[in-house]
Amino acid sequence: MTDSFLYTSPLDPQAQPLIQALTQEYETRYGDYWGAGDGIKEMNRYPAELFAPPDGNFLLLLRDGVAIAGGAFKRYDDTTAEMKRVWTHVDLRRQGLARRVLQELEAQAARQGYTQLYLTTGFRQPEAAGLYLRSGYTALFDTAVDPEIHGTLPFRKALGVPAPAVRRTA
Repeated sequence: MTDSFLYTSPLDPQAQPLIQALTQEYETRYGDYWGAGDGIKEMNRYPAELFAPPDGNFLLLLRDGVAIAGGAFKRYDDTTAEMKRVWTHVDLRRQGLARRVLQELEAQAARQGYTQLYLTTGFRQPEAAGLYLRSGYTALFDTAVDPEIHGTLPFRKALGVPAPAVRRTA
């Protein structure tokens, strides 16, 4: 069993099974809240180009050549990358795969010159919220109240000293 990272695009055929499964998960978790079909709208909200260098990146974690987890980031502002779609295949959860993806994306964001990260997760994704809190992210919401009150749960994290920056243009 060999795991490896692949920087690619959301349009890569290897990414499609994970993207389809994540879309279905959004529909399952939020369908009665957002409305039918809104998981598809959410997944199509951002064009693939936003997740391409120099401002973003899209990552797959492959196991023996098959995508088992992934995630991405895009530009939020001049110094901040926004993490998106960190996800693990449903049959492979609780193995630390999302943490590995998150750590790799954090390192890549720093290599691309970002000094902080921002992300949001939904109130029906307690596993994700727990991952971000355990990974050093600061909750930008009141964690003592029912998360549904907030709807979207934002987090922020400062990165260490970045590697030499790749020059980004607006």
